[in-house]
Amino acid sequence: MPDKTATLIGSELQGVSLLGSRSASGRGEPFHAINPADGSKLPPTYRSATLEELDSAARLAADAFSVYSRLPGKEKSAFLRSIARYIEQIAEPLVARAMLETALPAGRLQGETARTCNQLRLFADLVEEGSWVMARIDPAQPDRKPLPRPDIRSMLRPLGPVAVFAASNFPIAFSVAGGDTASAFAAGNPVIVKAHAAHPGASELVARAVREAVREHSLPEGVFSLLFDAGFQIGTELVKHPAIKAVGFTGSRAGGDALRKAAASRAEPIPVFAEMGSVNPVFILPGAMRERPDQIASGLHASMTLGAGQFCTKPGLVLLAGDDLAQKFARKLSELVAAPASFTMLTPGIQSAYTKGVAARSRAGEAQKLAEGPPAASGGCGTAAVVFQSDAKSFLRDPSLVEELFGPSTLLVKYSSREQLLDLARGLEGHLTATLHGTDQDLADYRDLVEILETKVGRLIFNGFPTGVEVCHAMVHGGPYPASSDSRTTSVGTLAILRFARPVCFQNFPQLGLPSELQDSNPLGIWRLVDGHFGRNPVH
Repeated sequence: MPDKTATLIGSELQGVSLLGSRSASGRGEPFHAINPADGSKLPPTYRSATLEELDSAARLAADAFSVYSRLPGKEKSAFLRSIARYIEQIAEPLVARAMLETALPAGRLQGETARTCNQLRLFADLVEEGSWVMARIDPAQPDRKPLPRPDIRSMLRPLGPVAVFAASNFPIAFSVAGGDTASAFAAGNPVIVKAHAAHPGASELVARAVREAVREHSLPEGVFSLLFDAGFQIGTELVKHPAIKAVGFTGSRAGGDALRKAAASRAEPIPVFAEMGSVNPVFILPGAMRERPDQIASGLHASMTLGAGQFCTKPGLVLLAGDDLAQKFARKLSELVAAPASFTMLTPGIQSAYTKGVAARSRAGEAQKLAEGPPAASGGCGTAAVVFQSDAKSFLRDPSLVEELFGPSTLLVKYSSREQLLDLARGLEGHLTATLHGTDQDLADYRDLVEILETKVGRLIFNGFPTGVEVCHAMVHGGPYPASSDSRTTSVGTLAILRFARPVCFQNFPQLGLPSELQDSNPLGIWRLVDGHFGRNPVH
């Protein structure tokens, strides 16, 4: 990419939505990003999109779908690689702006940038190879008795324009060009991103990179748009717009449920693929507690306070036996929590919710505050780590203890018997992850616990911690409600592409009318299921 293009993308922020290749009018409601380190407003003034601008973006996306949905895999792959390349070209100003808007350290944001670009290239590899479409061919059997079989072929096809809601806690990796956008693009869908109001500058910079890739590949301008919103109206109306065919969301349970209801109320209901967080229970089994209590306590502390506890995979619940070893473990964890440390929340709203949640849990009486870090300095969004403790009976009496407390905190729950532990596991709602710390013997002794947890979460971890979600083909980042709105899918990894595609069947079509993926000659050389057998050979 020429240097002048990189300079253009990273130039002075405009503060308005991007409607395809055009910029919005700037007539909408004003708002500012807030620097969480000191509470100051960051320039420029941003403007929410208007309803007319939303409609324009949606219509552009609908027009673009007929072209983009038919794009060969190699061309979509090249487009995704270009987005990654443009983002890398603006990595320095992007990280600098994101630091101001989030108070996250440079290393974390550089990692997010690399993760985003690697994820785009992973999907590029997937669609370039092409077998993800799950082509199935059952050739005609005209002589079959008692009735002949027609020629039947099917494959996955894109849904239509997708609305993507950027997350608050990952300003690059789960934002404008994050996993929802990458997987929707890979499947062949135009995307309209509703930017998060907490980091509009970083969002605008990445959006310009995506727009430049659209231009480079001469794609219809409606393949991508970015909408700003100071509140909730634009997001809600975007989901209701008839041109939108699916939604990707990462955020709170309340936000995800609101979008699900809006999508279900449409004349044509559409799917909402919402990842809504969880408390990610950690089970410390007897053998592990005997062998390495201090090591587990240190790892738990590092995981629960990582990113000020603002991860959807933060371990917010720990289940352990109520014995002397557990007391020692709790003391070690309390010492770590009480040690001097600085934690800054992403926004004033997140800080306020965390502070109120800690206060409510402290007052409830069913949980005891074991330790709390030093008070945060005034003036920004600083906060302190907290560890609570309860017992199984008290935990079961208070439903609020199951709720996610978004921030650097966790709750220890002690059980008195093996059966009580299994009852606690059976009573869990859906979560993204569950972690077991144990020995090989523990794993054998608690196989029934593992079987219960398989029905409760999307990812099971052994002798590790849930924070850190690898982007790969096998990853599952989802789980039964309320962790996500559809436990059959994932928002991380290449399986995420399946959210934004649907099967289409072609019966008795001549070869010239079939997509390349379903033609007898298999011109793309992809894996297909032909008469029940996987292979790449032509159909004879």
